[in-house]
Amino acid sequence: MSIPRTPEDITPQWLGSALGTEVDDVTVTAIGTGQTGATYRVSAAYPSPSADRPTTFAVKLPAQDDAVRERVALGYLSEVDFYSSITTHVAVPVPDCFHSEISSDGSDFVLILADMAPAEQGDQIAGCSTAEATLAVEALAGLHGPSWGDRRFFDLPSIVMPKPGDEAASKGLGDVAVMAANMTLDKLGGSVSDEDRDTLLTSMGLVTPWLMAEPDRFSLMHGDYRLDNLLYDPDRTRVTVVDWQTVGIGLPTRDLAYFTATSLLPEDRATVERDLVERYHAALVGHGVTGYDVETCWQDYRLGVFQAPLITTLGFAFAASTERGDEMILTMLHRGCRAIRELGAIDLVRSYEASSSTTA
Repeated sequence: MSIPRTPEDITPQWLGSALGTEVDDVTVTAIGTGQTGATYRVSAAYPSPSADRPTTFAVKLPAQDDAVRERVALGYLSEVDFYSSITTHVAVPVPDCFHSEISSDGSDFVLILADMAPAEQGDQIAGCSTAEATLAVEALAGLHGPSWGDRRFFDLPSIVMPKPGDEAASKGLGDVAVMAANMTLDKLGGSVSDEDRDTLLTSMGLVTPWLMAEPDRFSLMHGDYRLDNLLYDPDRTRVTVVDWQTVGIGLPTRDLAYFTATSLLPEDRATVERDLVERYHAALVGHGVTGYDVETCWQDYRLGVFQAPLITTLGFAFAASTERGDEMILTMLHRGCRAIRELGAIDLVRSYEASSSTTA
């Protein structure tokens, strides 16, 4: 089956073949603002109505820019792998996937997903409420708990971050993190405060020992777990997690701390983060995680907060600037750097680094 390259290629014939049913007509409308992919709402008309067949879908294609397609092909592979191979092994709430396909080089792919409307995308700049954060951290445990310590996922070809204990890959990402931090600061100029600039450069200079700090505690990770990648039902009783282009394996609380540091207003985070960590921990236990106490979880949470500036700068340094994108990065960077300072994360990573040097 040919993979649609543009929205014009999403025809009744193609959709019918993918779904295994006859489709009379389709209407295709762009939704979302993704920079590395393009998502469309597709309304389908069938020869005869049936309650068993959805009338709308979310169809995800690569970015329409060929250069972007080539650059993020591994991310496309990651997302297709997630929906085709991983969802049955975890309990995180995601859209149902009706069809997935990807080319051999990863530059062309298609996903036909359930349309989650009227669910609403979170607003990264505005931040979220405590209730929304609670939904998000409990949903996150549905990814981490079922995959806790499971080495079978090491064989996935689409893991985009260094695997636990891989010193060479950790060193490589550490070098890239420093480069990305400097590129980000060059692009943002004087918009970044001296305090945040110092926190960013210091923390990114410690990425290698940070990645090596707890290699024996790992699970699958979303990698970019933040508000823009969450869909909330209008009554805020349910959340759905999307955008699985950065699936990795590592310290689970990297996802947790990245979410709280970048998605809550700093004053709110400082007030509720202990409770959120406890709720996350309780949800992990509910998914069968044992031998992991809440105080260790809290220390892992403090350690994990380096994920905030790491992912923020990696995403921004190599992307084109937009007005909203620049504002979002500034917001996330400030929130993440402030969380690093308030949680004492730099000293914590340095203590791991010193311990490792003594042992060696």
